[in-house]
Amino acid sequence: MEKEQNKNSEKNNSKENKNESLDKDLENLASEESNEKNNESEKNPEEKILDLEDKLARTFAEMENQRRRFEKEKDEAFEYGGFAFAKEALGLLDNLERSKQILKNDESLKNSDSLKKTLEHFEIINKDMISIFSKNNIKPIESLNKRLDPNLHQAMMEIEDDNKEPGTIVQEIQKGFTIKDRLLRPSLVGVSKRTSNKVEKNEQNKENLNNK
Repeated sequence: MEKEQNKNSEKNNSKENKNESLDKDLENLASEESNEKNNESEKNPEEKILDLEDKLARTFAEMENQRRRFEKEKDEAFEYGGFAFAKEALGLLDNLERSKQILKNDESLKNSDSLKKTLEHFEIINKDMISIFSKNNIKPIESLNKRLDPNLHQAMMEIEDDNKEPGTIVQEIQKGFTIKDRLLRPSLVGVSKRTSNKVEKNEQNKENLNNK
């Protein structure tokens, strides 16, 4: 019995404490609201107008920030969508080029009128696609006879050529493209290097000079 009485007493005390805490919170809240109202009532009309103007300015600024964020997200979404589409479209251009090369290498079609007409049609389609790309800020990367640029080109092989400076692009395996200021895909290229005999001679000459 005593235990039960003690438990009931503890529960009652706990409830009383909670009620007291709640009453204090309500009193504080009422006091804060009263102070705010007093402060508002103490302000003259000009101060109230300035406060309203300040609140309006902040609201408009936030709205403008949200509009800019929305525009940026919209532009980025559109640009990304265009980027993905452009990469897919390049696959069509590659297939067209491969088909053209297959036809050119077909011995049974060489020097035939049908081959000439087909290649002419391929060339027209190729030019039309490049024109469409250009209108959408998709441009081919210039590669041949240019210095290798790791930002635009990917070297796939080295080709011995003493007529070119080492690192000069002498073969384009696959054309690269940019879209606006972004790389759509790099050009796959072959770059020049000096012939082995010339490299050995240069090294030998250096050794001879060092020995003198």
